[in-house]
Amino acid sequence: MARGKLRIYLGAAPGVGKTYAMLSEAHRRVERGTDCVVAFVEHHDRPRTEVMLHGLEQVARKELEYRDALFTEMDVDAVLRRNPTVALVDELAHTNIPGSRNAKRWQDVEELLAAGIDVVSTVNIQHLESLGDVVESITGVRQRETVPDEVVRRADQIELVDMSPQSLRRRMAHGNIYQPDKVDAALSNYFRPGNLTALRELALLWVADRVDEYLKQYRSEHRVSAIWGSRERIVVGLTGGPEGRTLIRRAARLAEKGAGGEVLAVYISRSDGLTSASPKELAVQRTLVEDLGGTFHHVVGEDIPAALLDFARGVNATQIVLGSSRRKAWQYVLGPGVGATVARESGPDLDVHIVTHEEVAKGRGLPVARGTRLGRGRIIAGWLVGLVGPAVMAVLLNTVDLGLANDMLLFLTLTVAAALLGGLFPALASAAFGSLLLNYFYTPPLHRLTIADPKNIVAIVIFFGVALSVASVVDLAARRTHQAARLRAESEILSFLAGNVLRGETSLEELLERVRETFGMESAALLERAGDVEPWTCAGRAGFGPALERPEDADVDMPVGDHMALALTGRVLPAEDRRVLAAFAAQAAVVLDRRRLQEEAEQARALAEGNRIRTALLAAVSHDLRTPLAGIKAAVSSLRSDDVDWSEEDRAELLEGIEEGADRLDHLVGNLLDMSRLQTGTVTPIVHETDLDEVVPMALVGVPDGSVDLDVPETLPMVEADAGLLERSVANLVENAVKYSPPERPVLVSASAIADRVEVRIVDRGPGVPDEAKERIFEPFQRYGDAPRGAGVGLGLAVARGFAEAMGGTLNAEDTPGGGLTMVLSLRAAGSVTAVAAAPVAEPERQASC
Repeated sequence: MARGKLRIYLGAAPGVGKTYAMLSEAHRRVERGTDCVVAFVEHHDRPRTEVMLHGLEQVARKELEYRDALFTEMDVDAVLRRNPTVALVDELAHTNIPGSRNAKRWQDVEELLAAGIDVVSTVNIQHLESLGDVVESITGVRQRETVPDEVVRRADQIELVDMSPQSLRRRMAHGNIYQPDKVDAALSNYFRPGNLTALRELALLWVADRVDEYLKQYRSEHRVSAIWGSRERIVVGLTGGPEGRTLIRRAARLAEKGAGGEVLAVYISRSDGLTSASPKELAVQRTLVEDLGGTFHHVVGEDIPAALLDFARGVNATQIVLGSSRRKAWQYVLGPGVGATVARESGPDLDVHIVTHEEVAKGRGLPVARGTRLGRGRIIAGWLVGLVGPAVMAVLLNTVDLGLANDMLLFLTLTVAAALLGGLFPALASAAFGSLLLNYFYTPPLHRLTIADPKNIVAIVIFFGVALSVASVVDLAARRTHQAARLRAESEILSFLAGNVLRGETSLEELLERVRETFGMESAALLERAGDVEPWTCAGRAGFGPALERPEDADVDMPVGDHMALALTGRVLPAEDRRVLAAFAAQAAVVLDRRRLQEEAEQARALAEGNRIRTALLAAVSHDLRTPLAGIKAAVSSLRSDDVDWSEEDRAELLEGIEEGADRLDHLVGNLLDMSRLQTGTVTPIVHETDLDEVVPMALVGVPDGSVDLDVPETLPMVEADAGLLERSVANLVENAVKYSPPERPVLVSASAIADRVEVRIVDRGPGVPDEAKERIFEPFQRYGDAPRGAGVGLGLAVARGFAEAMGGTLNAEDTPGGGLTMVLSLRAAGSVTAVAAAPVAEPERQASC
């Protein structure tokens, strides 16, 4: 059983007319013949609301006794037994009397919907659960009866019932809402102008979110690509620290303020192999931004502010969100920081937001997972400290006598610093150079490379040994730390990669782009060939740079089996990075195989559909085409009969029957041929600018006089269409509408322009089609309802939609207000953005050439 539909009248405040609007809708539905009952409506002694209940069937309420008092609630069982098409249920947030079937009325409504009953209900904005604290801070009143927001958001239709504060207060003063003895207290408390204005704003903002969802759905269904309003793109700069979560949430709130706002989180790492700041934290932040509807990007760049600005401008961002620096005040002597640099160089086209967080100025960051190779800058710094540092230290110590022991400790400090910065070799050089300086300057005889006192020899040997041991331990610890961090980064990357691929969330191009970003390469391509002597072809590519004809031309190539290779250009990778690259290559092969299996499955489905169409064609030929042929043969045989003397009237009637059968046969064969062309993909429309007021009247030639009303203004813009296919589509739609519409209710064919589209609407007043069958009627050989076998083979609507889609248009079915079915044929207006951009343009980084 199909679930019922929920329509909610959302009030900005009590007394705006929600119940009145709901009852007015009920009267309209009853007039249209809909089975509509009042399950529970409370008029609160308001005369106008009470009058609206007259003429509507009311289901008896259920009486419950509570604390020696008698109360009435909606009788859910009685409504289910009555099983109406539509039930009216007032006050969705109401709390039922203890002993009722459910604790809350919205739970009663859920039962009715599950039973297939459509429900029309009401609720005020202050009763939404998420707004409880806000409403209390505005009005000073805590709402005890609330309804979960999700229940209201799931409604199929939400209609805002609004009224200005002044009008509502006038209604209150006139006694249309509360009894006269309560009016003064209400006007001076809850119904103050400020309270009503704030509640009205809450309602408008809440409904605006739903309007935006409906607008996106409409634009998607009608292929509207023109920009309607502004769009905010917000880039969030991440460092891998815990403050990233705060930045992502702040950016999401900024994006919600503009229609179609988009959040792009970006982490920028340096191009020294696999590097990452806390891969675990970055994975958490990636999940958070994706849960909020944004995207996560990993970019490689040496200059972080420049890379961030380049990325922001490349994605046409309007705002950048950064966190306040975690550095202490003295650390600013090393530079202004990323935030200040980005703000200074962003220019007038980018707004930069600096967001405070708990880690500000704490001077501690997360450990950086470095590669096993030290950067060139650190190695140079290590050699400078190891060689220049002892010389400067010797000059300084010549001015003061600290004793040989203290001198050795100072030189040992420089050796340890050289080990931390540059590794083992700068530390060894520092230990050797420091030993020579100690011998030359501080051990008798001075200024000579000889040692008179054997104790000093022992001291210098011990110094050299300690320096060597300390340097070795420090270097080993640093390398172990780097290796552990690297392995953690590798495991996080491989785990995330495997999860995405196994869930089927990554295409081949996206995977290659991730390879390129991870290793900081210019391009990544997957090459393959059929045999050992066959040329290499490109299966997928990401990035930029010259095309590759074979793996040997790349800077890095990773074989995948005998006839496939992952090729990267940009720089040569170290051996330790090839292990992760091999995993990427294997996953790329898996993704490619899965894509080809999906293509083969699609082809198999197409073949199966073709077989089904051929079987149906045979059935149509064997039955539906035989009927007009039998009528033609019978009429011809009668005319040729020599034993009957036909009168002129009989002869004319038989000839008319032959002509009607031939026309019907021609129509059936035409639809069969059209369907066959659509299934085989041989329909090639010649699209050019076409006038609807010229084509549509030609499509009405075959319908009876007076059965169609035409309303196609001459001022409509021209459409991008094939005149022949358009005429056939409209003719089939009109023929179908005339077939089901009553003779006294002509079919209306109208056209109008909406944005960059032009819609042709064919409106009939027939029995209509339920929502679950609206898509099925466009399938081949489908005839809805009790259409007689002689009414056709059920191809008219299928051919009409096929021709519409071949011209770049859409064809959908909607309900006609008051009963019936409306076919909406939407086409591109000539000269619109969608018409100009209809031809696909290959992106430079996604081209097939490797």
